[in-house]
Amino acid sequence: MTTFSLTLLGLGAMGQALASTALEAGHPLTIWNRTSGKTDGLTTQGATAAGSVREAVTASEVIVVCLYDHASVHAVLDTEAETLRGRTLINLTTTTPEEARELAAWSERHGITYLDGAIMATPSMIGSPDSVILYSGSQKAFNIHRELLGAWATSTYDGDDAGLASLWDLAMLSGMYSMFAGFLHGVAMLQSAAIPARSYAQRAAPFLAAMTELLGHSTEHLDTRDYSQPLQSLEWTTTLLDTIERASREQGITAAPVETVQRLIRQQIDAGHGAEDFDRIIESMRAAAQIQ
Repeated sequence: MTTFSLTLLGLGAMGQALASTALEAGHPLTIWNRTSGKTDGLTTQGATAAGSVREAVTASEVIVVCLYDHASVHAVLDTEAETLRGRTLINLTTTTPEEARELAAWSERHGITYLDGAIMATPSMIGSPDSVILYSGSQKAFNIHRELLGAWATSTYDGDDAGLASLWDLAMLSGMYSMFAGFLHGVAMLQSAAIPARSYAQRAAPFLAAMTELLGHSTEHLDTRDYSQPLQSLEWTTTLLDTIERASREQGITAAPVETVQRLIRQQIDAGHGAEDFDRIIESMRAAAQIQ
């Protein structure tokens, strides 16, 4: 692997994992964190702790940022814009797509090469092929530093629009958290009858895995927006969800995850689409975006 000097700003759990993996790959590493205590373990591995952001930035041509949020990136980097000129900035902070685009535009104004990254992994997964990091922005930066990026995770380049990596990341996480919320609702239902979560997980995991096969059914009509050949109609589904809501109340728990879906269904039924496929609820999501 070709090694080069690298600076990492931000040493939370993810930053620590990124730094440790970069050191294992042989890259000379300069680190900075707002609170200095987090640098100690990494300096024993060979990293150099910088006393200031400017010192950290001037130490390397490649600057990796893994901070709390979009605002914290600006708080750390705005005063060092000129110092960053001519360098490559790889931002692994979780942001919205528009925030990523704003940082790309800010970088361009200051002569900084910008690559945005979205980490789809936990800190413990960094360095394994099971971890994934999505990138968008400068393809040149992605190509030049691909070996380093590959040391962290399986890397995917999604295009020169800097917001695409974030968009993909958040879309995937939306599906994940919605699924987890539904799982936890099921756990709560069964725990009300003294059935342990482990028992539910043992049955739910294979069932939910099988249900993901239906995602392929959705793709064509989601793109054409033709829901006239239902696998499961909205009218049928709303009756089932009504039953889940009643059962939840009987067991003394909230039906909040189901109620969210039910609101979307009823909007489409009220608009005259009750005989169409369940996936039509996406039109309620799109309508909300247009109203905003």
